[in-house]
Amino acid sequence: MDDIIFERRGGLGLVTLNRPKALNALTHAMALALDARLRDWRDDAGVQAVAIVGAGERAFCAGGDVRALWEAGRGDPARDGARNWRFYADEYRLNALIHRYQKPYVAFMDGIVMGGGVGVSIHGARRVSGDATLFAMPETGIGLFPDVGATWFLPRLPGETGMWLGLTGARLKAADAGAAGLCDLHVPSAAQAAAVEALAAADLSAGLAAVDAALAPFAADPGPANLPRLRADIDRLFSGGGVEAVLAALDGDGGEWAAEQAAAIRAKSPSSTRIAFRQLREGRALDFAACMALEYRLARFCMVSPDFYEGVRAVVIDKDAAPRWRPSALAEADDAHVAGAFAPAPAGEELALD
Repeated sequence: MDDIIFERRGGLGLVTLNRPKALNALTHAMALALDARLRDWRDDAGVQAVAIVGAGERAFCAGGDVRALWEAGRGDPARDGARNWRFYADEYRLNALIHRYQKPYVAFMDGIVMGGGVGVSIHGARRVSGDATLFAMPETGIGLFPDVGATWFLPRLPGETGMWLGLTGARLKAADAGAAGLCDLHVPSAAQAAAVEALAAADLSAGLAAVDAALAPFAADPGPANLPRLRADIDRLFSGGGVEAVLAALDGDGGEWAAEQAAAIRAKSPSSTRIAFRQLREGRALDFAACMALEYRLARFCMVSPDFYEGVRAVVIDKDAAPRWRPSALAEADDAHVAGAFAPAPAGEELALD
């Protein structure tokens, strides 16, 4: 298929996400194809490592193909939304495969990296930023929740950085992505193709050490990061025991930055915000498999609820930036309202990672 390209270059298996006009958004077919090829390469002794890149200059991968999900379930989410469960099951299995991949998996995260693009990069052994890297988890703004393994990786970022990213959808450029621990090294955009070729030309039989040696000549300083300056405020203001406590701390701070964060949270789906807070707090104590199982339950809930379809309409389809959330207030989207999202899946319908 043209949307995703697989190549063998020496001992390197190279994946190119090839939908540049759609910012390389990940379709269901692409996810299935990548899963199958990674399993083939895992069992192929001639493939010593895998690298993944995005076509074009704008994006590595801007997310999953939410337009297709919107089309499938928008008529009557409660009736039609279950059509989308299969996408999430297959996507999360792919994320888990990458997380536990036995060979070095290198993601060149240049350009926009959001949602589904995070899922096919963040779980790799090496994450490489570029000059255009722009990382975000903006899902609560479309009536969803930080997924693709965010239940696992966001709570494990320094301090309350993960909660801040998950609730606000804040965007990080290369230096801040590195400071947050989301990227391991920086390779300037102009050098990334050469870095891929160096991997292809190298003897990678020594595994990750050989990958690091091949990439080292291309590594550069991404410049100053803003995140260290914000860390004390992030940790102080996002450490509360609930969404209301976080908003109260932000409102009480009196600073411009805090006011901007509070406004960002209040613009998101109240239901999604409530889900995200609980999800990320629970994720601290869960192993990776349990995190993915939880996300599948949350996805099933969101796919048969109205906010996802309204959020995609407002952000992607009509682009009026005026979603009409249901419920519209955080007080109405209380713990009882979202409790069903965290309930166990019916017997026989749990997420199977293998």
